Amino acid sequence: MVAQNRPKNLSLSTHKKNKTRWFLIGSVVVTAALYVIPFGRILAYPLILISTLVHEMGHGLSALAVGAHFKAFHMWSDGSGVAYIQGNTSRLGQAIISAGGLVGPAVVAALCFIVAKKEPLARFSLTILGALLLISEFLFVRNMFGWIFVGALSAVFLWVAQQNRSWLAQTTLVFVGLQLSLSVFSRMDYLFMPTAQTAQGSMPSDVSQIADALFLPYWFWGGVCALFSLSILFLGIRSYVRK
Repeated sequence: MVAQNRPKNLSLSTHKKNKTRWFLIGSVVVTAALYVIPFGRILAYPLILISTLVHEMGHGLSALAVGAHFKAFHMWSDGSGVAYIQGNTSRLGQAIISAGGLVGPAVVAALCFIVAKKEPLARFSLTILGALLLISEFLFVRNMFGWIFVGALSAVFLWVAQQNRSWLAQTTLVFVGLQLSLSVFSRMDYLFMPTAQTAQGSMPSDVSQIADALFLPYWFWGGVCALFSLSILFLGIRSYVRK
């Protein structure tokens, strides 16, 4: 009996491993195609906004974690955004709030890869994510463009989660995780800039605010955030592709 069951289990394990690889490869191909086919960059535009959303929500959730108040979130059509934080916190707390947005995309990307490996967990995670976005829209989003985008993204996640095709939820999470992973690299230069440009004008960058709250120059903290982001991404992707 043991000898008969072993090949079947090995075959099932190999099938699941191949499927996860195809999800990842397919996401890479679709992403590359968006920047090659006509109007592909227009289709990729929402993916940039997802990165901004995760970045700013990272600031907001970090603020709540250290006892500050996440007052509002604004997002604009140019892909920029601002999280408005209030409350007195320690210098370390201020640094954590600033760092939360910088490492947020990598952390969420890693979580997407981890939960995408199991079909039931993928659907459940999308349901929770969609519900949290819907709640966040009423609690934090304070401008029309942000309302439209966050609401639309919440609806997409909830719709995918309700489909009977579990592979669709897995593919969605892998695709979102890949986009956030790429944003870590494409926006890596921001980690080494003293100022940031938004629709409301120029302001100190997140790494500059970390340096002001603690010590050492802004580029040092940019390097720390980059190393942390790459490490957490590696762990997430490794967990997804390994047997």
